[in-house]
This record gives sequence, C-alpha cells and structure tokens, in this order.
Amino acid sequence: MDLSRPRGSLWREFFLVGSLLACGICQASGQIFITQILGIKGYLTILAVDNVPEDVQEYSWYRGANDSAGNMIISYKLPSTRQPGPMYTGRERVNREGDLVIRPTALNDTGNYTVRVVASNETHRATGWLEVVELGSDPSLSVNATSLVENMDSVAANCHTNATNITWYVNYGPISGSERMRISPDGKTLVILRIRRAERTLQCAIESFPDIFQRSEVISLTVSYGPDSVLLRSNPYAFNGIMKAEIGSQVEMECVAYSLPALKYHWIHNGSLLNVSDATMNLSSLAWEQMGSYRCIVENPVTQLTFYADIRIQARREDLPCCPQRVLHLGTHSGAPHRVDSGGWRLPLRSPDPCSDQALLKQDKSGHLSVPLRPEDKTSRNR
Repeated sequence: MDLSRPRGSLWREFFLVGSLLACGICQASGQIFITQILGIKGYLTILAVDNVPEDVQEYSWYRGANDSAGNMIISYKLPSTRQPGPMYTGRERVNREGDLVIRPTALNDTGNYTVRVVASNETHRATGWLEVVELGSDPSLSVNATSLVENMDSVAANCHTNATNITWYVNYGPISGSERMRISPDGKTLVILRIRRAERTLQCAIESFPDIFQRSEVISLTVSYGPDSVLLRSNPYAFNGIMKAEIGSQVEMECVAYSLPALKYHWIHNGSLLNVSDATMNLSSLAWEQMGSYRCIVENPVTQLTFYADIRIQARREDLPCCPQRVLHLGTHSGAPHRVDSGGWRLPLRSPDPCSDQALLKQDKSGHLSVPLRPEDKTSRNR
C-alpha cells in the first residue's frame, strides 16, 4: 500500500494538523518544520518538510536530533545531485520537494529525523519524530456456500475481524446495502439474495488507518445459470422452422444455448430419440427416411431448466414423385367397388407410370367402373 499523497491531500492535511497541534508555538512563523506522521511497517512513509523558502539550494536529512556528518542519511542538491551518507540503508530517497521517502518502512525506523535546508542567504533546520507501527492481522472471510443457482439461492458471508470500519466488495468493487444486498448493523455480515451470474467474487476490508485498507482473501463463487433460450441453426437455412433440402445433399443442424455448467443435448427425429449427444447434428447424405421433424432439447443438470427447438426437413419440389398411385378394391363378380376389407382383387385407377394421366378405369353415372378400350381394341371391335 502506497501511503504517499500529493500535497494538499486529506492524508497530508490529517497529519499536518496533528503536527501543528503537537508542536504548538515551537514552529514560529517563517521557520521550516517536519510534518510528523505515523509510519506503517512494510509500507511507504514520507517525512515532509514544510514552510521552506523559495530559493532552496540543498536538502540534507539526518537520523537523530542533530545534523552532524555522521548522522547524515542522504542529501539532495538542486537540480539533480543526490549523495548518500553514513546512515543510508538503500531504502531512502529525497524527492524534488525535499521530502524524505522511506520504502519499505521498518519498525526500527522509529525515532527523530532532522532536515537541514540551505537557501541562498541562510540555513534552516528542523527536527521531527516518526513513529512506526505494525498493522494487526488481516480480516478473514467465510461464506455458507460457493456453488449457487442463479435467482434461486442466496449467499451469506461473514467478515471475521474486531474492527468496525468494514467495507464489502463484490467483483472487486465496493458495495453498500440494498434491497437484495443486506449488510448487518455491525457491518460484519453480508447477505446477497437471489444471486446473479455476474456476482462472482466476495471480499471484505477494514480501514485501520486513513487510506490504509487490510483486505481479506477473495472467495470465488460458482453461479449456475441458464439456459435462457435455445436457437436451432441450420444449413441450408430454415425459414419459419422448415428447411428445404435435396436428396443426397449435406444437412447440418446446430443447437445454440448458453449456460453454466455445460448443457446436455438430446435429439428427437419424428418422435424417436436419436443416439446423438452433441450440439451439432450432421447428415452427410440426406435420405428419404431422414426427412421429417427434428427436435433439439437442451438440459442444464444443475438449474434443472430444459428448452427445445424444432425444425422440419422437407424435400424440394423437384425431388418429389410426379404423382402417387391410387388403388381401388374391386369385387370378383360384379365389377362394383367393395369395401376395403373385402376379399376382392385390386386394380390401380391409373397406369403404373406415375407421370401418366391415362386412367385404367372409368366410372359412369351409376357409379360402376369399366376399363376403357385402347385404340387397338377399338379397331379390332369394328372388324
């Protein structure tokens, strides 16, 4: 965590006010002084020098209450010359404003620090105290469940800490209480009602010091959802659920749906379950017996939601037979039509050629059927 802030920030103002209250009248007008701040072990700490003159030529920082050469940490001569001293540890540097920056801060950095500011006409000195503390343990997080079903299940999370200033994060963003996300009065419990698929992570944090947040581990949630709908794509393209295809051509149908976990697929052809469990159905060479209706069923085994989509494959007009043969039952004696279940013999009403319009039987006004004479028969009769 970076504790540095631009001049004028709330962090800087907080510690500046504390410094002025502590020093009282010891910092007379026109004198430089060090903003006394609280350092955090492992974080960045800045000892800021304030009220400096405009014509500064050099800043020098020392460990202790005096500016003896043996106590020097580092000096910075404008515009860009920096020189380490005997107390330099490799963690210190001086920025362009003359502040001493320590990164990372250690517990033994606690103590007095002195800065000497050399201006064009005079030299200024100031001493300040740095107190370095160690943060307590991070909060821990627990939830009642991590595998949930969207819009059905709820999740309860508990932030285990003694702190009271708790912030909750969902998908790494801070949240506040709402009708669906409820935070307990002490801030330690979060309940999310009717979990949604987008709510994948939970975390809590405490603000131990201004702008210093200690965060719990992140807990990932698995939210099962869907399918919301199913779409049946095909090649050739199906219009209003009907696909026109040629016999012998390749046909492809694909079931498209989104869910978590992965869907189970079932295919039905003319009411019979097929041995196909993929999202795609391929018919490499369309046959007559493959015509008809197809249904794709998608099933989410966790949410227990099932959807289906239908499509019908029809032959193109040019692939259809010219005309089907019609058959009539005739009795063996009278020549009049009998019932279907009679034991009579059968004659086609049309010629065996399905594309021929020549009728083999004619029906007179009384309903009796007769066989029309062929041209050669008429010739022989006239003889």
